[in-house]
Amino acid sequence: MEHQVNSLWTQLNGWLPTVLGYVGQVVLAVIVFLVGWTIINMVTRAMGRMMAASHIEPTLRGFLLSVVSLFLKALLLISVASMVGIATTSFVAVLGAAGLAVGMALQGSLANFAGGVLILLFRPFKVGDTINSGGSSGVVVSIEMFRTVLRSASNEIIYVPNGALSNNVVVNTSQEDKVLATVTLLIDYADDTDKARAMLLALLQGDALVLDSPVPAVSFLPQPANISVGLGFWCAPANVAPLVGKYSEAAIKALKQEGFRLGVNTRAAE
Repeated sequence: MEHQVNSLWTQLNGWLPTVLGYVGQVVLAVIVFLVGWTIINMVTRAMGRMMAASHIEPTLRGFLLSVVSLFLKALLLISVASMVGIATTSFVAVLGAAGLAVGMALQGSLANFAGGVLILLFRPFKVGDTINSGGSSGVVVSIEMFRTVLRSASNEIIYVPNGALSNNVVVNTSQEDKVLATVTLLIDYADDTDKARAMLLALLQGDALVLDSPVPAVSFLPQPANISVGLGFWCAPANVAPLVGKYSEAAIKALKQEGFRLGVNTRAAE
């Protein structure tokens, strides 16, 4: 009996340093985890305040903070696991391979995501602007991480991938406070161009929506069968469509009333 007690006591004495050492590692790992978690939260909050002070878009700000927080916390968990003796090499390799496979599978989506980040970061346009890119045009309704939503002039909703917007030419007609609007008509070679210029310019007089500077102008461009007449004037971006429609109708009525042959080709009859 005494021999068994002595043998058990000897085994306990052999295990005790190992157990105490392992308990010490666990306690140290818990302390590192708690301190690291607190520091990561403090860092992400400080980054959030810095981004807000830099006027970074809230959507981009929240996403970047989430990515940074998850990345740092993943590193913290891996470090804590290695402190308690858990092998993390194979785990990291598996995560890397999985990330590579997911990245290749979602290549198009990642390109749209990267495009969304660039749009939100450099802000070539914002919600409410009117843009034209790749054959799609309309008012920007929202800028999401993977796509931008437009509303066309006919009230259609257009979803444009951010990758296409970031890699193509984007025309933002709302970025400046004034743009050039043009009304185009066709008159005959036998018509009086000086009279047409005077009549078209007279239509714009007294309209507060038409800017005085730069001054409105009328241009004439010879065509094989007709003369193309362009009435150009400057206005606010939001007024382009209604003013072009208004003065297109007014110009047609005024010129026809004075006997101008709109779209007539007298050369063909000669």
